[in-house]
Amino acid sequence: MTARIHTAELSAQPDRVIAQLFLPGEEWSAEHSRAGEIIARVMAIPADRADELAAELTRDFGSRHPDVRSLFLENADVVSSRLADPVDISAARRLVLGASFTAEYAVEGAALCNPSAIEHPDQTGLAPGQHRVAVALRSIGEGHRSCIEFAEAIIGPGRRWTFVERTHPLWRARIDEGDWSIVHFRAALEEEGIVNEISHNVLQGLPDRFTASDVETSISSLPRALSRRADSARHIEALRELTNSVYRAVFSPETSLSQRVLTPVAAEERHGMEDARFVRFTDLAGTTHYRGTYTAYDGRNIAPRLIITSDLREFDIHRLTGDAAQDKGMALFPRPVDGRYLALSRTGGENISLAESHDGVIWNQAGIVHAPAEAWEIVQTGNCGPPLETPHGWIVLVHGVGPMRRYSLGALLLDLDDPTIVLGRTATPILQPVDDRRDGYVPNVVYSCGGLIVDDVIWIPIGIGDSRIGVCSMEVDELLAHLVP
Repeated sequence: MTARIHTAELSAQPDRVIAQLFLPGEEWSAEHSRAGEIIARVMAIPADRADELAAELTRDFGSRHPDVRSLFLENADVVSSRLADPVDISAARRLVLGASFTAEYAVEGAALCNPSAIEHPDQTGLAPGQHRVAVALRSIGEGHRSCIEFAEAIIGPGRRWTFVERTHPLWRARIDEGDWSIVHFRAALEEEGIVNEISHNVLQGLPDRFTASDVETSISSLPRALSRRADSARHIEALRELTNSVYRAVFSPETSLSQRVLTPVAAEERHGMEDARFVRFTDLAGTTHYRGTYTAYDGRNIAPRLIITSDLREFDIHRLTGDAAQDKGMALFPRPVDGRYLALSRTGGENISLAESHDGVIWNQAGIVHAPAEAWEIVQTGNCGPPLETPHGWIVLVHGVGPMRRYSLGALLLDLDDPTIVLGRTATPILQPVDDRRDGYVPNVVYSCGGLIVDDVIWIPIGIGDSRIGVCSMEVDELLAHLVP
């Protein structure tokens, strides 16, 4: 059995750019800034030429960014401490100054891949038989740094998938403080090895739920004899970095879904936010919203992280802790099972395992579900997104890596009440990277971070060669008939 391939595709668009602060000389380290020399050259530009340059820059880049004038002025403020008199500078020259410390970043300039599909929060304005879908995308830009983008699609009428044209410009989120529970923060401190008299004293001054501002207040109250020890500055900085690893990303109400891009904020994700797996989620209190997991990468280490959102516009970003939150590819079940939150995770770099949690942030191992068995998964296996609930059991889309590092798709069927029980599996792939699905930025790869079921059809958006997004589908009954014990 092979999944049906649809003609709908998304390709990487190099004009999907964001603007970011650019400090020449500090690209790889902060040891030598060239800001002083650049500012001197900007200040030496004749006034009439500065006016011309400011008009030219705002005209050329105004359509590519939401408010390019404000962006330039903000970046000018970053370096204005080097000016002899920051106030005595014309608005035009300040715009040129800010633009000199701004650079564009093409978020999908290198690759577009690993999509995850969920029911869109807005189902209005559709024809009978249509369903609107939100699709999270992994976009990869310069330096192989990953961000999370979004697209929209319409399913139906019938067996049809249509991507909605993505809009410009891209918007970055406003970043606000996130909040911690004291229990989760203590667990994170222990996991990071930040257990000492400083952390103990700071914890003593915190309420049950708190933000980074509360931590700063507690730090300021540390006994002087403790805060002035030779190694205290290092411990305090580590505690601050941990605190700031949770945050809230809020997009303007005027943005459409495809204009929103989540970019790295926390230190542990500075080199990328990879492979988001979203699910429409019901918590223990019966509240329905969206949750997603992704892999944070700091250039050396990886860590699974959690996204919570009710509308795909305001996102709460959290750390995950526990022995089951240590590897890539964590995927949440859409509801509690037997009073527990469950997730699929990877263990040993090659197995699909079950994880459990009582609060959704501290996760423990609950046993291996599936290990590589067939030739097409002989190197490793992993999930391709959150389990899909059916009356027959949980359908889990999986990937297998075989010889020549070829990624293919398959599936498992898990027991509804005890997901450690495998009721069936695909002995052969349902989709392989062959023919026009073979080549790309990373060849021999078809991959997904999550599909959904609509009218008894499983829809699976796929990354093809880490270069473009395609779609395949199959009927639930067709897949079930293909499973073996």
